[in-house]
Amino acid sequence: MQKSAAIKSIVVLFSLLCIIAVLLSGCKNKEEEKTDVVLTTAFEEDELFRIDSRNCYISEADIYMKSAGSKYQDVFGEDIWRQNFGGKTLEKELKDTTLARLAQIKSMDLLAAEWNVALTEEEEEKAALAAKNYYATLIGTEEEKGITEELLREMYADYALADKIYDEVTCNVNPEISDDEARSITVKQILFKTSGLDENGNRKEYSEHDKEAAYKKAEKCLKSLDEGADFDSLTEKYNEDPQNTYTFGKGVMPEEFEKTAFNLDTGEISGIVETEYGYHIIKCISSFDQEETDNNKIRIVTERKKEAFNRVYDEFVPKLHSNLNEELWESFEYDPYTEKTGTKSFFEVYDEVFST
Repeated sequence: MQKSAAIKSIVVLFSLLCIIAVLLSGCKNKEEEKTDVVLTTAFEEDELFRIDSRNCYISEADIYMKSAGSKYQDVFGEDIWRQNFGGKTLEKELKDTTLARLAQIKSMDLLAAEWNVALTEEEEEKAALAAKNYYATLIGTEEEKGITEELLREMYADYALADKIYDEVTCNVNPEISDDEARSITVKQILFKTSGLDENGNRKEYSEHDKEAAYKKAEKCLKSLDEGADFDSLTEKYNEDPQNTYTFGKGVMPEEFEKTAFNLDTGEISGIVETEYGYHIIKCISSFDQEETDNNKIRIVTERKKEAFNRVYDEFVPKLHSNLNEELWESFEYDPYTEKTGTKSFFEVYDEVFST
């Protein structure tokens, strides 16, 4: 069933076509919010795109892709680049995400200007320090690719300003979340399925006869539990969900499952609960998990900030105009096997400098 620290988690995945068609309209893709997009060859050398007065160069995309790509490879190994993700290679997904991320940052900096938000002298100094530190880690002659310390300073300043406008827009979001609202519980369950997946991966309901058979098995299992049978043993025998233990907060699981689970005391077992997945028998393992509840509070505040920011951002972005150097972008290639940026990623250096 079922940001680096900067930009707080608002960076999301966009496809390139969505970016071109909707001018990178933030975390929501609203057809009614389309803007004028002009594809033109009137660009400076190596200029990738322009959003109103802000431009971006291909070397910036090169830095972002290498930094993110190295992280993927460190975590998952080189084989990750050979995997297929919904018809896309990771290189293609990373390229699309890089363009979206850069365009979002430039758009956020324009929003900052509208809100009269600017970096302080101290923050500008941090951008310069981050640029110096990152430039010192680079491997090879990066000057040949247009990567200079001054370019890096501008990139870090852009990133910090985007971070700052996010904080400014979301500063009034209440960070206080009660234990009850954020309460997280842990349950085990035994599932008797009443639906499966067809050859296209779509959910397909069982026949009434098969549903009735599933319910009878659930009744038999519940009877055994009432007679003192071990829940875990019956889980091994009956459960049709590859996962039997779930830790979650409110608003995550199917409504009836959640309602029942949150009303169980630790150790208590439910009756038969029906959801779109089938019939469930639920056992509460912990009716209150303090650690997970605290983590859930952070998640709730993060989501509320994201929603608050999106309301402002989505209203602002359609006013902008963009030019994409499509020919340059199509010709840009990234080889994860041979291209390395340096000993640290762009984002790691940002976190180190701006977190102090």
